Amino acid sequence: MSEPFDCDSCKESLYGRKYIQMEEGPYCIPCYDSLFANTCDECKEIIGHDCRELYYENRHYHEHCFRCFRCDHSLADEPFTCQDEELLCNDCYCNEFSSKCISCEKTVMPGSRKLEYNGQTWHEHCFICNSCQQPIGSRSFIPENQNHYCIPCYESKLAPRCTHCKKSLTKGGVTYRDEPWHKECFVCTGCKIQLAGQQFTSQDEKPYCIKCFGNLYAKKCAGCTKPITGFGGAKYVSFEERHWHHSCFNCSRCSTSLVGKGFIPDNEDILCRACNTDL
Repeated sequence: MSEPFDCDSCKESLYGRKYIQMEEGPYCIPCYDSLFANTCDECKEIIGHDCRELYYENRHYHEHCFRCFRCDHSLADEPFTCQDEELLCNDCYCNEFSSKCISCEKTVMPGSRKLEYNGQTWHEHCFICNSCQQPIGSRSFIPENQNHYCIPCYESKLAPRCTHCKKSLTKGGVTYRDEPWHKECFVCTGCKIQLAGQQFTSQDEKPYCIKCFGNLYAKKCAGCTKPITGFGGAKYVSFEERHWHHSCFNCSRCSTSLVGKGFIPDNEDILCRACNTDL
């Protein structure tokens, strides 16, 4: 008499029936599905032994249940993305979440080479110089009136020219009398020191540092013989053809300040009233 060959769960005979062998023993199909089969996360039904089962993020799916949450397209053999626990095919994900190229208006696919600038996105091959029409790629560029130019095109066609050397001025610089200058070209007409960042004045439309202007054009103080430039709030007194710094306008004898007071000229001297009385 042959040994019994029964399902390890329901104990019914497996002779002439399909079964699945497990380590514990053989199981008939109904018992196997009820004991070991996973439940589909989408339809909540058992994933039978003869169904293709898909597994993702600790969740199980029937093949026909593993689909895009937007268009219902099967994801069984397609690339997909998970967004807020929703499975999306690449097309739906790109249409909803990916940027569009500002130039060609097509979606910039995830993983593709792109360029982002000022809140806008381009395919790398769509971000081109508005002059030579060549892709800028990772090279430096200069924006100008909503357009973008590679450095060679900008320098040759659009950059302002330095008033002194006539070469293109691409960054920084100084504006003097509404004209552009390189910082290194904007110098004192007298001593040639750079004037950018320091006080200067002009004479006959030419720029001068304070020292050169004082030595060449400023009035000379009759007291200390130094230039009276008037810069920095400096005040001075003039009498006939002579001029004094406020601090130098003193009595020639007692050295008291004569600013705002009466005084008596005595040849090259100036005297306060008291010193003049003593004469």
